[in-house]
Amino acid sequence: MRRLFRQLLRSRAGLFGFVVVVVFLVTALAAPVAAPEDPVKTDLRHRLAPPGISGTDSRFSALGRDQLGRDILSRIVYGSRVTLAVAAASVLLGGVIGLALGLAAGYFGGWTERIIMRLVDVQLALPLMLLALIIVAVLGPSLRNLIIVLALTSWTRYARIVRGEVLSLREREFVLSAVAAGAGALRIILKHILPNVISAAVVVGTLELARVIIMESALSFLGLGVQPPAASWGRMLADGRSYMATAWWLATFPGLAIVILVLGVNLLGDWLRDHLDPRLLGAR
Repeated sequence: MRRLFRQLLRSRAGLFGFVVVVVFLVTALAAPVAAPEDPVKTDLRHRLAPPGISGTDSRFSALGRDQLGRDILSRIVYGSRVTLAVAAASVLLGGVIGLALGLAAGYFGGWTERIIMRLVDVQLALPLMLLALIIVAVLGPSLRNLIIVLALTSWTRYARIVRGEVLSLREREFVLSAVAAGAGALRIILKHILPNVISAAVVVGTLELARVIIMESALSFLGLGVQPPAASWGRMLADGRSYMATAWWLATFPGLAIVILVLGVNLLGDWLRDHLDPRLLGAR
């Protein structure tokens, strides 16, 4: 772990991504302290106030106010909570499902592998956004349903990557020795195979995190994510699109938050792939 951290410090892109993710994570956790105001408190006297000082009472707002007079900085800070919580829960749930199915498909083979991989092929044949829209429309928009939808659209990549790793591992000497010693399938998978594929799953999870953040914002933009008055970056973009000509700050700052976070996650994910992916390590 220390060696990996030292390598991170020597990588500008990886370090930038790490710092961005940590800053957003700390901001989300410390939202009650970091946010200057209540994110749902309205103040129609200062509606559409630009960034800076405005009004006869010299009210200050660093990033301006929206159409209801709510402080945009506070809503971005609290919106980071929603985005990171949904993304982390979705990636974790999808990773557990995909990891379990990938291990089963790769180790047992036969009909187990055929059924699981056909399910993967069927889901990959469907547009992910369309599938998410259908599921949310049926289940209804809520934080729980949003996490379930995003998890169900992200498990396939884990399953394919893990299955490929397991196919090469199950013929290795240490696995064959465990089989010859009479170890059960579950013990072999958990003790001998899982530790060797977990790094690949972590890399996939980091890269999936960026995609899930964008999908969560897109669903919230369409009104199928977290419902008002809760703060959500995608919902803030939807609210600000009608004011782009007169109040550009409504959509610009939430959009920048999404871009910076996704960029940071992608850079960190690329760095982790270069240092944890066993296929790339073997090619060095």
